[in-house]
Amino acid sequence: MPAALPSVLLATSEVAPLVKTGGLADVSASLPAALAAIGADVRVLLPGYPAILSGMCESRTEGRIGPSAGLPGATLLSGRINDRLRCLVVDCPELYGRAGNPYVDGAGADWTDNPLRFGLLSKVAALLCGAASPLGWRPDVLHCNDWQTGLAPACLSFDRQAAPAVAAAEAKVTATVFTVHNLAFSGSFEPALLARLGLPPESFSMHGLEYHGRLSFLKAGLYYADCITTVSPTYAREIQQAPLGFGFQGLLAARSNRLFGILNGIDTATWDPATDPCLAGRFTKDTLDARAANRRAVQQRFGLEPDDDAMLFGVVSRFTEQKGIDLILDAWPGLAARHRLQLAMLGSGDRLLTDAAAECVRRYPGRVGFIGGFDEPLSHLIEGGCDAFLMPSRFEPCGLNQMYSQRYGAPPLVRATGGLADSVLDDASATAPRGTGFVFTGDTSAALVATVVRAFAAWQDRPRWRALQAAGMQRDFGWQASAASYVGVYRQAIAFATASGQATARSSSRVRTDA
Repeated sequence: MPAALPSVLLATSEVAPLVKTGGLADVSASLPAALAAIGADVRVLLPGYPAILSGMCESRTEGRIGPSAGLPGATLLSGRINDRLRCLVVDCPELYGRAGNPYVDGAGADWTDNPLRFGLLSKVAALLCGAASPLGWRPDVLHCNDWQTGLAPACLSFDRQAAPAVAAAEAKVTATVFTVHNLAFSGSFEPALLARLGLPPESFSMHGLEYHGRLSFLKAGLYYADCITTVSPTYAREIQQAPLGFGFQGLLAARSNRLFGILNGIDTATWDPATDPCLAGRFTKDTLDARAANRRAVQQRFGLEPDDDAMLFGVVSRFTEQKGIDLILDAWPGLAARHRLQLAMLGSGDRLLTDAAAECVRRYPGRVGFIGGFDEPLSHLIEGGCDAFLMPSRFEPCGLNQMYSQRYGAPPLVRATGGLADSVLDDASATAPRGTGFVFTGDTSAALVATVVRAFAAWQDRPRWRALQAAGMQRDFGWQASAASYVGVYRQAIAFATASGQATARSSSRVRTDA
């Protein structure tokens, strides 16, 4: 008889489609759904932003959480989101009652009380795993995500250290898993906040929460969790050394036996070119001619010439150096002078890069288009209409757009890093397509130019290009395999936590005997 699946509380600061700033929101919606589909008991813990509260259904109050240290009290609600996911919501208007981006104000500056906002979220996550939980349910595993919930494994550990006899007597010990979606964001704050967050003073050390003289929520998760995961196998290796370890490489290397890389999946129901309502023409790998309607729609939307003989590249991205946007803009003048190419860019971010993108449009009218901001339906149209998708990231923990583009018949052109290296098969042959995209190394515009030229040559060979498209569209990027891998990590975390709990019980027993 197969072992029962672990019950899971997944703590996160955002969830699609209600609150989304990046891939974390997609994972927070898709992974719990995939786990529930295989029979796991999963709840998602979220802050009570206005969008979350208004998007919940079947909402009811589970209990009141009193104030502690410098944190206000809150009400714990339960309900469902996306008509399927069971959720728990920390309703605290003082900290979460703000519309828009969950992390920054209207001017783009971090909310000054972010450490309190996400300190409370972490504290509630830990509370729900202990004897004082207001629920009649306790998870086998607390799965935390990024710095915003990084304090939760630490809080659980501190609670057990403060009352070892109680911890040893508990019949159930909740294991902790901490997922790094992007190590570049450390959640670092002034150490003076330690008291307001109710954290023990001794925890502020190199063997604890201290990171370059500051209090790091991210380090808390990395140091105290029973297991750590990242969102691709290659990224798990990259972060164990500089520069992508961002100062945490020593800690991660020391915990390498508890560090696992699991490639994210995508929502294959939402991202399906055969049924996608955002497309001008729906298609499958057997009806690729229907993509032409999307191509024309992209050209029209971005003010590009209706040129069937120009290869159309698409970009949907945050405009940052991490994403390699500067490489694209530096490479384009030379490419445009020698090849018949078009470029459609959608995104926002660094002002210097968005200004450079606008200048590129002025220099190459009808050949380059740029729309600032983010538009979900338009991002689908770009995937379904561009000939190839550009994603030359300097580092990319996982990335999702390269998966979307393969599913939508737009072979991606990517740099060999993180999840890009794990999910794109390079078209290495000049005569017989064996891959699903184009992969390059190095971080120079010259390397990007050479790869664009290689892709352009492949695109001109239409039978070869069709085979490349079909190969990408046949790949399975769903969540089923990844969900099974997470279950395996959960079980390992439970084994680590159980062993630790038994050690605590033995220690507590010795203390009582000596007394």
